[in-house]
Amino acid sequence: MTSTNVRNEAEDSGPGGYAAARLRLLTEGARSGPPRRAALAELTDDWLAGLFTSGAGALRGVSLVAVGGYGRGELSPRSDLDLLLLHDGGDSGAVAALADRVWYPVWDLGLDLDHSVRTPAEARRTAGEDLKVQLGLLDARHIAGDLGLTAGLRTAVLADWRNQAPKRLPELQELCSGRAERQGELQYLLEPDLKEARGGLRDATALRAVAASWLADAPREGLADARRRLLDVRDALHLTTGRATDRLALQEQDQVAAELGLLDADTLLRQVYESARVISYASDVTWREVGRVLRSRAVRPRLRAMLGGGKPGAERSPLAEGVVEQDGEVVLARAARPERDPVLPLRAAAAAAQAGLPLSLHAVRRMAASVRPLPTPWPAEAREQLVTLLGSGRPTVDVWEALEAEGLVTRLLPDWERVRCRPQRNAVHLWTVDRHLIETAVRASELTRRVSRPDLLLVAALLHDIGKGWPGDHSVAGEIIAKDVAARVGFDRADVTVLATLVRHHLLLVETATRRDLEDPATVRSVAEAVGTHSTLELLHALTEADALATGPAAWSSWRGSLVADLVRRASAVLAGDVPDEPEPTAAPTAEQERLAVEAIRTGGPVLTLRAQTEPPTGEAAAAREPEPLGVELLIAVPDQPGVLPSVAGVLAMHRLTVRTAELRALELPHDVDDGAVLLLNWRVAAEYGSLPQATRLRADLVRALDGSLDIAGRLAERDAAYPRRRGVVPPPARVKVAPAASRHATVIEVRAQDAPGLLFRIGRALEDAKVRVRSAHVSTLGANAVDAFYVTGPAGLPLPGEEAASVARRLEETLRA
Repeated sequence: MTSTNVRNEAEDSGPGGYAAARLRLLTEGARSGPPRRAALAELTDDWLAGLFTSGAGALRGVSLVAVGGYGRGELSPRSDLDLLLLHDGGDSGAVAALADRVWYPVWDLGLDLDHSVRTPAEARRTAGEDLKVQLGLLDARHIAGDLGLTAGLRTAVLADWRNQAPKRLPELQELCSGRAERQGELQYLLEPDLKEARGGLRDATALRAVAASWLADAPREGLADARRRLLDVRDALHLTTGRATDRLALQEQDQVAAELGLLDADTLLRQVYESARVISYASDVTWREVGRVLRSRAVRPRLRAMLGGGKPGAERSPLAEGVVEQDGEVVLARAARPERDPVLPLRAAAAAAQAGLPLSLHAVRRMAASVRPLPTPWPAEAREQLVTLLGSGRPTVDVWEALEAEGLVTRLLPDWERVRCRPQRNAVHLWTVDRHLIETAVRASELTRRVSRPDLLLVAALLHDIGKGWPGDHSVAGEIIAKDVAARVGFDRADVTVLATLVRHHLLLVETATRRDLEDPATVRSVAEAVGTHSTLELLHALTEADALATGPAAWSSWRGSLVADLVRRASAVLAGDVPDEPEPTAAPTAEQERLAVEAIRTGGPVLTLRAQTEPPTGEAAAAREPEPLGVELLIAVPDQPGVLPSVAGVLAMHRLTVRTAELRALELPHDVDDGAVLLLNWRVAAEYGSLPQATRLRADLVRALDGSLDIAGRLAERDAAYPRRRGVVPPPARVKVAPAASRHATVIEVRAQDAPGLLFRIGRALEDAKVRVRSAHVSTLGANAVDAFYVTGPAGLPLPGEEAASVARRLEETLRA
């Protein structure tokens, strides 16, 4: 059915006909995107015009006006209708009756309506008081009635906006900044708000308003397409959910992708991110131009008076060959020739980042249009400029985004295309893959004084996750890509080997330190063999920290840092040839640990302490900072006996204590102490809510748990039944596996599961039921994910046979998935 026939059906059948025609339009498979939005707006116009005409009768001096998104003709399936009934101040009773004749049919159909009834003077006055009203009126569009009345209002509102732009545009910028702070950046969010987040539809509308002021204009290339793609996604979201929502929730992304004919939810998110990046970059450039123009207007009268009316020339300060600063931006020098200087983009970018200044849009576009490709391998200057750019700290981010917006990054590094705007479906990660790589370089720039080859550190930071755009293990794929990129950039064969090793093993240190027993020589020896040299180990240590810091707050802590540092120290000793063949002696207990252990032997029961733990700040600004909190440390010494791990974990869960990290090990006592093995448990915990329980209460419950008089499982089940937890996105199922060849003295069982109250209790009880002893445990929590390793033995203290170990892992996995 054609759009004309649909409109005729709506006009002939009244409101019911409009509803049927609207439904038909929204379900037409061949019509989507801008044509459907335009047809829906036109259909709605015709229906509302009919309501208006039948209700107005002989009434004159009144018109019906669409404003906001409806005024722009951007009607999504569940969009509300923004309407203004404009009148000249005549018969107020007749105007009110007309409003009822128009508004009520809209409400009767269940459509959302944002309406107002005003004279032109009232509309202008309200716009002057409310910026959002003024923005809506900028898109005013006539539907029915007195066309002259509508045209007069449009002319007056646009004139007001242009006259008041020096005052209103800073208000608009502040409005956009506040919204971005509340909603986040659309190009990085896993569940973004398509309208309100930075880079979303609100920002695109704000750019239209800036252009309407005639004060500045946004870079238009790609902007219309980005806006269209976001509107298309919102249309599909409305159709699949049946709701007027702008939030692209995880559980709806596959359906929205299917509605749009996209491969999967990741393809959808990548498209959304690319659009948001275009709008965000255009916003940055536009607001910078607005600021420059407003500053220029404020200064110009004074300069004109001082210079006798002459027009002053902009001051240009040299920054590098072919690169100067002008008006707070980095631009190309007049003598610069991008077509003859292939290093110029990197040189300009490095100069801008080092100066903490933005690259001008004109300069980037000129370079993108005319610069020649770099030869392979790159000349030394190009490689040096890349390292300089990567080592410039926080300003690197904005400069890199400017290069990327015009396609220069993928021309320099073609492999970048696969990671560009690629989402990471992991709650620990804050950024897309490409932004994470730049953020890692920013973090690595703070660690360059710790390594002898900062250039390799910075390039490894840029490349460490480059394999995430390929199938399989991203570290393995990344190693291959890193070799190719490093050779192209101009590193020699030895440096290429080091960079490939860093990319291949960028997770090695943190995974080993938090999941393996560092007292086991096999653990340390495997790390040393993988790394190969002391200098590579030094680089890998710094890369590990930069990578974790760039991931998000849940990925790094002083505790993890101390474990990694300990592993590096041990591996360094191995590389130096200082390694025993047998297990190293257990670290000597502290005075407090020894006191607790002796007390546990003397009393025959658990002894514990609970206290806040901090670490003195380090670095140049240490004196100005507070000590860094490590959490609340819970130290427990208990005579070795079955059931210690589940008992302690269960008591902590009963008291609503969240376990952040945990270690369990046997403690060697002085020779003059009575015989008896003591287990030392070192936990870092936090109260789920409320205050911490008293240590005496914890000890009393632990005594009861160990002697079997406290039914932990029953208590936890009762609490879960009384206070059921609200579930959001269904997490992936738990995975349990046996780590092969991880230790010669025990079987290592790795557990990866969604963190939840009582999880460690369930794991400990399952291991006890399997008749295995936990020799040591290394427990950590990353965001909502528990990543634990348990060193277990059979009753005789030996590693479990292969089939028995696999059986224990299978049974534990079944328990956690139940």
